[in-house]
Amino acid sequence: MRPTRSHRRSSRSPSWRRYGAATAAVAAAATAGARAVDADSTWYRTLRKPSWQPPPWTFGAVWTPLYATVAYAAGHSLGRADDPRQRRRLAGSLAGNLALNAGWNWLFFTRHSLRAGLAGTLLLDLSNADLLRRTARVDPTAARVLLPYAAWCCFATALNASLTRLNR
Repeated sequence: MRPTRSHRRSSRSPSWRRYGAATAAVAAAATAGARAVDADSTWYRTLRKPSWQPPPWTFGAVWTPLYATVAYAAGHSLGRADDPRQRRRLAGSLAGNLALNAGWNWLFFTRHSLRAGLAGTLLLDLSNADLLRRTARVDPTAARVLLPYAAWCCFATALNASLTRLNR
């Protein structure tokens, strides 16, 4: 006699919907954040920058695959969450994280505020910790996929802190 597996698929959306929704949410956050970036502005160009700041092209080259990993991890983990309440909380954590991610650009570039940007990126780091914790509870693989994103955000925090210190 073979053991049977019960799959509770009826309460979850098809995988293409989960991945599509996650990709759309991440793309919307990336687009909203990118609209605020003006690395060619006089304000940004005249800031004193640390010697270890990467060249400008690096940011697009790094963020593109990181956003892809966030979309993948979100779609994957949301599909693994069996409890609807847990799934809603995970989706809420992701939504908050993406809002903070996009919001940093507006605080930093649009407001021209290094301190507001630093506060925003610190909040993003806390949000990343929450997102990683919630994701790991349902899907350790997806949580591991999010680690480079969280690490890059910590690097961005260090860079923002350095810019704030150099440009008092």
